Amino acid sequence: MLEALINGLFILLDPFRLMMLCTGVVIGIVVGILPGLGGLMGMALVLPFIFGMDPFAGIALLIGIAAAVPSADTFPSVLMGIPGSSGSQATIMDGYPLARKGEAARALGAAFSASLIGGLIGALALTALVPFARPIVLAFGTPELLMLTLLGLSMVGVLSGNRPLAGILAAAMGLLLGTVGGAPVAPEYRFTFGELYLYDGFSLVVLALGLFALPEIVDLLARGGAIAERAPGLGAGWMQGVRDTLRHKYLVVRHSLIGIFIGFLPGMGSSVIDWLNYGYVVQTSRDRSQFGKGDIRGVIAPESANNAREGGVLMPTLLFGVPGSSAMALFLGALLIFGIQPGPALLRDQLDLVFVIIWSLALANVIGTGLCLLLSRPIATLTFVPFHYIAPVVIVIVMMGAYQETRHWGDLIALFGFGLLGWVMKRVGMPRPPLLIGFILSGLTERYLWMSYNLYDWDWLFRPMVMAIAALIVVLVASGILLKRRHQRELSHSEPEERP
Repeated sequence: MLEALINGLFILLDPFRLMMLCTGVVIGIVVGILPGLGGLMGMALVLPFIFGMDPFAGIALLIGIAAAVPSADTFPSVLMGIPGSSGSQATIMDGYPLARKGEAARALGAAFSASLIGGLIGALALTALVPFARPIVLAFGTPELLMLTLLGLSMVGVLSGNRPLAGILAAAMGLLLGTVGGAPVAPEYRFTFGELYLYDGFSLVVLALGLFALPEIVDLLARGGAIAERAPGLGAGWMQGVRDTLRHKYLVVRHSLIGIFIGFLPGMGSSVIDWLNYGYVVQTSRDRSQFGKGDIRGVIAPESANNAREGGVLMPTLLFGVPGSSAMALFLGALLIFGIQPGPALLRDQLDLVFVIIWSLALANVIGTGLCLLLSRPIATLTFVPFHYIAPVVIVIVMMGAYQETRHWGDLIALFGFGLLGWVMKRVGMPRPPLLIGFILSGLTERYLWMSYNLYDWDWLFRPMVMAIAALIVVLVASGILLKRRHQRELSHSEPEERP
């Protein structure tokens, strides 16, 4: 195995293959900066060009894109409050408030350094766990996956601030929106009203851009001035963000491992990992008063998990030929184009190729993070440019990001409809993240519940892993309630002392 590890590195260090890896990283950064695109679109753009290419070079190109996008999509999330992709939605919660305080470079520095460490942990885990991954994958059936989706839904209360009922209502709206279109478990269409566009349901990209991008654009234009509320300087700078990441090193490791584990389970998207990690860091923090207002931990946790996730999603893709994400489905197609059949035979007969993939993932994270850190300071200065100069370009990019999903005019109508909904929710103080979580988990919850009942009747409730995850949900929810009450008591005791 050590020989294959060294051979994989020497294979990748061929000048042409290394150039392809760097090209993939640059493409990934460009795609990540443009809101609404993501790794799937980046891979789709280059897929026609890999025919006839050296397999190692083609794979390095695709891995470079996959590794760079989760880092670069932080730029629009932090600087403009617009999700760069589905995997950077939770970063908005604290990254954008930091930018508005004039600490954009600090938020970006923390995000990129956490992404680097998370990506390297993901590559290391892929190296260590590939031989032992099969029994872990087989241990998770549909009941366990159902409980993981319920774990994600349990984070709704955490993300609702002081308005849990409003959060539950928003999550219910998201679950309802997720039922539009074809049913995942029956040959029927729901709530389509005869419109062909609705047969496939609403797009996650369109919903996320509408809920978060358009309301922020409208409010910034109405307020006038720049995105950042403080004009002088960029705060403590990106080196302060790097120091923040190193100070919270245990947080980075913990959320990287969570990202790997959830990415390891096929069907769990990057948005699920993003919100689950954000909810978990809020739930387990002793002081939660600054979350949503600019707490650097709210940037570090989801960003470290997002990049570590790439190591996790590669495991089922390489081991069983089951794509761990939509982008990995394209990657799987590329492997088949090169005549490479994923599965146990790949580990047995082409171990050098497996380590080329792992080395590509590690090097792409280092190169991508380095480029993003170099660009963070000049790009962060965009937050001090009067927003009416930036708004037209941003609106066009948002509309393009929405329209490219299906290239149907219905995407633009849905975008502005969700934009109006997001603006109203922001005005009345209703939290928007729970709606997004409900939408993301709607189809998964329905599918896994139906399959669990049909396969196991109600016996699935008594499976050991199901009961363990259920206990974890109870512990997290109960601890969250207790910590919140404790925080409220501390505030009530401190208020009289602070009065003059």
